[in-house]
Amino acid sequence: MTSHSAGGGLARRALLGTALAGLAAPATLRAEAPAVKIGVLTDMSSVYADYAGMGSVEAARMAIADSGLGERVQLIFADHQNKPDIGSNLARSWYDSQGVDAIFDCPTSSVALAVNTVAGQARKLCIFSTAIIDRLNEEDCNGYGLSWTWDIYSVARSGVLLQMRRGQDTWFIIHQDYAAGHALAAAAKQALESVGGRVVGQVAHPLGTTDFSAYLLQAQASRAKFVFFTAGGSDLINALKQVREFGLVQRGQQIGTAYTVITDVDAIGLETLQGLNFVTGFYWDLDDQTRAFARRFFPSRQKQPTMFQAGVYSAVTQYLNAVKATGSSKAEDVRGWLRERPFEDVFARNARLLPNGRLIHDMLTARIKAPSEKHHPWDYYEILGVVPAADAFRPIEQSICRNRF
Repeated sequence: MTSHSAGGGLARRALLGTALAGLAAPATLRAEAPAVKIGVLTDMSSVYADYAGMGSVEAARMAIADSGLGERVQLIFADHQNKPDIGSNLARSWYDSQGVDAIFDCPTSSVALAVNTVAGQARKLCIFSTAIIDRLNEEDCNGYGLSWTWDIYSVARSGVLLQMRRGQDTWFIIHQDYAAGHALAAAAKQALESVGGRVVGQVAHPLGTTDFSAYLLQAQASRAKFVFFTAGGSDLINALKQVREFGLVQRGQQIGTAYTVITDVDAIGLETLQGLNFVTGFYWDLDDQTRAFARRFFPSRQKQPTMFQAGVYSAVTQYLNAVKATGSSKAEDVRGWLRERPFEDVFARNARLLPNGRLIHDMLTARIKAPSEKHHPWDYYEILGVVPAADAFRPIEQSICRNRF
C-alpha cells in the first residue's frame, strides 16, 4: 500500500491510501472486463473505526482477490472523519478527477446523505454498508446510492417480529432524545402495532445520561413484557447496569436493544451484556461459510468481522460480479444487472436489490450469551431466528421513493 494525496487542504485532513489488490486474472477475463477503480470511504479514526474502518478496507481487498479480476481492479481508501464536508469533498474528487467508478461503506448518516447527493450528481454508484438511515432510499433516493446492510425499518421490524413470536406483545420504549433515537422508536411502535402489539409507555433520555432510574421506574410500573432501548455505547452500558439493580429481569421483563455490534460486545464483555436481545445482519459463527470468511479476515485485524465489514465484502463482490457479467463499469449497467437477479453470498442470504436502491436480505435475531455459555473465543451470540428478507424490509409498494431506477 502506498499513500497519495487528494489535493489541497483536504490531503492534510484525510488519510488516503491506494492499493492494487487480488490475484492475476486469466487473459479471458482481462479481455472481457474493464479496468475499474473503487474506493472505500470510511471512518478510520473516530467512533465507527472498529465497526468499519480498516476492516472495511480489508473486506474489500478480500472481495477483489476472490473476484478473479486481480490487477484489473484498483482500490483506494480514505478517512472521512465523520464529517460531511470531508466525505462529500473526497467523493467529488474521487468521482470527478481520480476516475473512481464506485464508492463503498460510508459510515455515519450525515456523511452518507452528503455523499449520496454527490453520487447522484456524478451519476456514479455509492454502496452504503454502515449508515442506517432510511432516507438514502426513500426521500433522498436518486438511483445511485444503494443501501446494502440494514436500515431503521428492518432493525425495528425484525426485532418486533422476534418478540411477538415469543409472546412479548406489550413494550415500553426508552430512546435517545435525538433524531435517530426518535426514528427508531417510531419505527418500532409502528411495526409493533401493525402486528397486534402495544406500546404501553415511551420516554426519551438525553445523550450521555448516567442516571436511568426515573426511566426504569416508569418501565417497571408499566408492567410491559418487553423493555426496548434504542441506545448503544456508554448509554446502553449504563442502562443495563441499572436494569439489574432495579430487578426488571428478575420480575420477568425482557430487555432488548435495536442492534449491537460484535466489537462492542468484545470490548464491554458478556457479564454486562448477557441476555440482551437484538437484531443483526451477520454473525461470524453462523455457519461454515461465515466461519471460513472469518478465518481469513481475523489475522489482519485480530477481531471478528462486523456485519458492516461483511456487508462491504458482499457489496464489492456483487459489484465486481456485475462488472464481469456486463463488461461495463457504467453505473446504470451495473445497477441493472444487480436488480435483475436474486443472489446469495457470505453476508447476503435471499438477497434482492429493489428498484429504489434498497438491498433486502434475511436478518438475524439474537441474544448475547452469558459467560457460562461461551465455548470458544468470540462465541458471543445465540441466534434466535431468521427474519426472511420480504418480512424484514419495507415492501417497495410502501416506499415513498418517487422514482423507480
